[in-house]
Amino acid sequence: MPIPQNAPAIDRRLLRDDVYHRLRDAIVDGTLAPGEQLRDIDLAGWLGVSRTPVREALLRLAEAGLVAAQPGRSTTVSSLSERAVHEARDVVAAMQQLAVRESVGNLTPDDLDAMRQANTRFRAAVDAGDIEAALLADDELHDVCVRVASNRALAAVLDQYTPVLRRAERLRFSSVAGAASADRHDDLIAALADRDGDRAAQIAATVWTTLPTTPPDAPQD
Repeated sequence: MPIPQNAPAIDRRLLRDDVYHRLRDAIVDGTLAPGEQLRDIDLAGWLGVSRTPVREALLRLAEAGLVAAQPGRSTTVSSLSERAVHEARDVVAAMQQLAVRESVGNLTPDDLDAMRQANTRFRAAVDAGDIEAALLADDELHDVCVRVASNRALAAVLDQYTPVLRRAERLRFSSVAGAASADRHDDLIAALADRDGDRAAQIAATVWTTLPTTPPDAPQD
């Protein structure tokens, strides 16, 4: 897919993280497709920034496995390989377990209500086949524990590796498996409400480790 021509420009005062997040989201949602060549000058023009933050963002995206950089040649959007999804899945599952364990004693009734409301939106989105809304609601649900845990290292690891899974989860939430995720969310919230950290952590791991690791046409490596 060609670089879009009608995206709103980023305010030049914003930090380089905004460029990274815009490019990351464009890869996750398929705006920038697997195999597409990424030229920093084109991306800079699209986002309305200089080439420097774009280059920095591409380096970060390469570290996350979302782009493949060949020095002196080209940078392209990575394919969604089984190995990349499997590795990211295990890391994210471990971090989400940690977030649950570190937050379970500090979650307020409002936090739990926020998770329930997010799961209600998640279930409705899955039923309606609205993948974007399902992913957004899923993020909101899990982000409650991450926020309450207040562990910056944990949050940084999730920020790096969760986008790899989000590309694969588009397949999951468009199937009956999405409904099973909503049921696991209910179980997770109930365990958190009971302050049962061990059970909640086990459920959190199940939520993430049941994610399929073999997208259609994914290279096996």
